[in-house]
Amino acid sequence: MKAITEQEVLNAQQIWSEGVVRIGKIYLKNGDYKLETEKYIDDLYGYALGSVLFKPTFASEKQFRTTKEGALSYFIGHNPHYPEDMGFIIKPWRTVKWQSIGIKIIGNMAMAMGNYFFIPVNEDEEVKVEYTFGYTKDGDGKLRIILHGSHLPYSPKL
Repeated sequence: MKAITEQEVLNAQQIWSEGVVRIGKIYLKNGDYKLETEKYIDDLYGYALGSVLFKPTFASEKQFRTTKEGALSYFIGHNPHYPEDMGFIIKPWRTVKWQSIGIKIIGNMAMAMGNYFFIPVNEDEEVKVEYTFGYTKDGDGKLRIILHGSHLPYSPKL
């Protein structure tokens, strides 16, 4: 299997962002955002390969999600096993832009780190979030997210 390329990682980030925005639009139009989010997770994440190391931004009680159920709950909410989840992906967001600090590729594994910025629909103030994503290729050569770490920047207390 060919090694992952930096362009594949950049493409995956773009597809991830487009999905976040698209699902928010579906939600606003009262469409089937739940089904679309399930497809999104199946298409981008490596849960079919095993557990995914997923640390969502706005989770503190059950902050680590290794199952598709945990990721789906974070993205759309309404899961009694994860009562703090409000539905990150259905906020909704108008844009997501990436600021890469670097991408490290070793064969069939890639790690990317930096900031991404989310702008909510009907708002202008962006939300800055730090990210670390890990990728691998599945048996068909498709890039899959196997690590998703997302955190608010450190804010020292005065």
